[in-house]
Amino acid sequence: MSPRARRSLLYWLLLSPLVAVILFPYAVMLSTALKPAEEIFVFPPTWLPSRAAFGNFLTMWEAAAFGPALRNSLLVSLGSTLVCLAIAVPAAYATARMRFAGKGVFRQLLLVTQMLSPIVLVIGIFRLMASLGLVDQLWSLILTYAAFNLAFAIWMLQSYFASIPKELEEAAWIDGASRRQSIVRVFLPLAMPAFAVTSIFTFVNCWNEFVLALTLLRSAESYTLTLKIFSMVGGAYRIDWHHVMAATLLATVPVAVVFAWLQRGLVRGLALGAVK
Repeated sequence: MSPRARRSLLYWLLLSPLVAVILFPYAVMLSTALKPAEEIFVFPPTWLPSRAAFGNFLTMWEAAAFGPALRNSLLVSLGSTLVCLAIAVPAAYATARMRFAGKGVFRQLLLVTQMLSPIVLVIGIFRLMASLGLVDQLWSLILTYAAFNLAFAIWMLQSYFASIPKELEEAAWIDGASRRQSIVRVFLPLAMPAFAVTSIFTFVNCWNEFVLALTLLRSAESYTLTLKIFSMVGGAYRIDWHHVMAATLLATVPVAVVFAWLQRGLVRGLALGAVK
């Protein structure tokens, strides 16, 4: 065995307890989601079902109206991420590249706003959305999530923007490019890793949020996945755990897909920055 293979084996042995702890909840979800209903509470408990009940996913999809909730979560998470980045990118660029009065105060304000929990502001947010007529509409969540993730996005982006050499933009200006052209053709391609990381964190935060969704949404037709799964457990006289686990397992798939897709974009951005 080569030294490199031995090191890899040693690393995997050291990381195996952590991997087991991380994957254990997913193993429980998968096992419960594939069990027939009568096998969930058998004693002693078993890991493997007597038969793989893939029909649990179909019955859950129809009984819980999972499709509309999935669509709502995708619309809210993607919309919030796009709105947040559309505002954060120019703000972060101005913070990293330009000088203006109150710049230090603005940067400190970004950190202070990160200390505020949405629970503290939930009543004020509800009153604001009620005055705008946006209660029980997905736009209320899109705007609220974008606002709460904005400070984090600006801080992350401006920290990375500051590490990009300004000489690259100045070289583009010397070649006759305008500021807008230098930003679009030189600066933004180099910032792809920052976009990928910020998008991942913003999307995941929006996807997993529960308190604001519970406050602002009223009808079952506008529920996101967090509320839909909660409604399958909270206040129910009978809990179908095989359906709950099937819904929870499916709810993790979009996050994994987005992370994998943006991770490839992150690698491409790093390679592009190396070439530049």
